[in-house]
Amino acid sequence: MRTLWIFGLLFISLTEAYGLKYFPENFVVAKRGDPVTLTCTTKTDGAVTWKFEDDEIDIDDNIQADGKNLAVSEVADIMLGEYTCWRGNQKLSSTHLLMEADEGEEFDSLIKCRAKSYDCNFSCKWTNSRYTAVRLGLGPDCSEGGKSCHWVSSGVWQDGGFQLELSHTLSPYTEESTMLELTAEAISDHQIIRRTKRFYLRDIVQPDSPQIVNCQEVEQDLNVTIDPPSSWSTPHSFFSLEHEIEYTLKDDGETRRSLSALIPKRISKLRVRSRDSLVQSTWSQWTPWKNVTY
Repeated sequence: MRTLWIFGLLFISLTEAYGLKYFPENFVVAKRGDPVTLTCTTKTDGAVTWKFEDDEIDIDDNIQADGKNLAVSEVADIMLGEYTCWRGNQKLSSTHLLMEADEGEEFDSLIKCRAKSYDCNFSCKWTNSRYTAVRLGLGPDCSEGGKSCHWVSSGVWQDGGFQLELSHTLSPYTEESTMLELTAEAISDHQIIRRTKRFYLRDIVQPDSPQIVNCQEVEQDLNVTIDPPSSWSTPHSFFSLEHEIEYTLKDDGETRRSLSALIPKRISKLRVRSRDSLVQSTWSQWTPWKNVTY
């Protein structure tokens, strides 16, 4: 156990500095203080030896080898990391031992998801920098930890988070009755969390900003023509948007808002935002202010 302790302390100091930046192909998750058994997954005849971070493990009361299995009676932080089984000088397989993180952050505090339209894609952003590897999966296979789950893994941390793109199979032309079941897993210093949330696609729809086409004088008013964003679902007659106009009056500088395309004529500037008119989704971001001259 002394050898494992020394190398465990060294490895923990390294992972605190760099973190595990990927999900290992094979890993086992255990709770602190619980027993766990690691298995050499490659078929082989005869005895195998086990190494922890490339150093042979000393067998003692807490760690016992039994054929192709390595049994740990009580998991501790210093035991987290990569275990490999060997036959002579041949490496047979590798398994990472990870620890289930203590209960902490809720799903909504860790990740935000958004769909620009009702097509087959949506994106999620993970913004907690303490975690160095993140992956997302849809469906019960992922929430139950099934082997057939299709995971989407994080790439490079940029713009304050991991950005992940997912695809779903919901039809945009029927009433939405099926909820999406999204599971997130994240690693921080060989500790792993798993969170699952169920929601409707309509709950995360937020269109891109619309386009202001022109402003036409109509007696004492301006008629503002607005087009949906290019990313919005088509046909637009089926996927309708409502628009809100914010404008500033020339006379007194007062700012007002209108859900009508007809606004007062004497304005100095305006901007527009949109949302799904049927489910009243989250408003888009405002367009940049547009100066009005005539």
